[in-house]
Amino acid sequence: MDDQQKNGTDIETEAAAIDRQIQAIMEGQGTGDEKKRRPSAAGRIPFFRSWKTYSRRKKIAAAAVLLLFIFFILSRCGKGGSDMGTAVSVIQLKKQPIQEKLAVSGPVSGTDSVDVVSNIHAEITALNVKEGDKVSKGQILAVLDSTDLEREVAIAKNAYDQAVVQKQEKDKSEALGYEKAVQDYQKAQTDHARNSQLFAAGGITQAAMEESANALNDARRLVEGYTVVDGKGAADPSYELQINSAAYELEKKEEELENTQIKSTIDGTVVRVNSKVGQFADKVEDDKPILSIENLEQLELEIKVSEYSIGKIQLGQKAVISADILGEETEEGEVVKISPTGEEKGGGSTERVIPITIRIDGQDTKLIAGITARAEILVDSSDSAFAVPVTALINTPDGGDAIAVVENGKIRLIPVKTGIDGDVMVEVIPADSSQLEEGMQVVAGGGAGLTDGQAVTALPQSQEASS
Repeated sequence: MDDQQKNGTDIETEAAAIDRQIQAIMEGQGTGDEKKRRPSAAGRIPFFRSWKTYSRRKKIAAAAVLLLFIFFILSRCGKGGSDMGTAVSVIQLKKQPIQEKLAVSGPVSGTDSVDVVSNIHAEITALNVKEGDKVSKGQILAVLDSTDLEREVAIAKNAYDQAVVQKQEKDKSEALGYEKAVQDYQKAQTDHARNSQLFAAGGITQAAMEESANALNDARRLVEGYTVVDGKGAADPSYELQINSAAYELEKKEEELENTQIKSTIDGTVVRVNSKVGQFADKVEDDKPILSIENLEQLELEIKVSEYSIGKIQLGQKAVISADILGEETEEGEVVKISPTGEEKGGGSTERVIPITIRIDGQDTKLIAGITARAEILVDSSDSAFAVPVTALINTPDGGDAIAVVENGKIRLIPVKTGIDGDVMVEVIPADSSQLEEGMQVVAGGGAGLTDGQAVTALPQSQEASS
């Protein structure tokens, strides 16, 4: 039997002996005077009372740890305090699944919403919906008093018609005037040409020649003073501007008249009604909308993510959504929108936040718009990664990270980069993949002062502690 088997047998034998002694104390089954004594203090201590419930494996493990501790103390004392190495708690390195999640929260809302408002100063004469009603796009929600607007439309229509008639009359008169001016100009050209010949022959005086030239110039200026469209005289542009202005005013009044029938612009559910019949549409209390509509068939979660975490967020990432209203249940969602710009966080903070939208899967949900929900966004994951407790990371002088492994009773520091960051565990990636192997003993924590080659005593963590 080798030393390891012998030690194992000794431990098991010692554990059995301890087991019998403790049971004897607890049950009063000792020999001689022990049967007559009152229960010892051990019987009144919860630890010893619970010893009976321990499995044999746990008792052996406990005895092993106790013997190891006694051996460690005695060895140090027996060697006059010689250094057997610092005791360190270790775990076995293994590949395992790991997930990194980002926890956020925000209000639940419909995917599409609209606040129905009106800038028309008119009384509400009818409200055709109430909160909770489902409405369709184009449906009439409310009706306003249209008496004044009908009169204003009639006035605007009359002004437009007059502007059109005035232009038509001006076009007609300008066409006739232009036609006569052209004829007069042509006659002046003929007269001036004849007079030029006569003047050259000495048939008319210089004064007569100048008079002829002036008449030609006057006729030309008269023709040039007309607005010509398609070869005909027409009204000047101001008449067209008057028509356009009148048309705009008429169109505006007709649109206002049409808007006295307030219609829904989306399919959805009426979630708020803030007005009542008799109120002016543009004077709702506290400047609230007349009513609000949301598409509750598809809900979304509006989240603001810190600028320090937004780099981890991508479109299509999955999220698990919880809320008080759901109890122990959860919903699933997906990141569908990331704002291209950030905004102030508020509260005097200099931090910026970026709005994102998580669409909640499915329509059959207990979630309702207006409440606050929480989401865990799965930002990264791996089914098989070397992962260690966060406490196992050691800061190196160059600002990097390392882990300490125990080999043959000595420390070896392995520089690593961190990858997926779970709640408790973190992925470690060495510069050379061959540097890490499953089964390595990794110092689980408190390794800040460890150095390469340092002698240590490895104390394995229990399965419960390391899992």
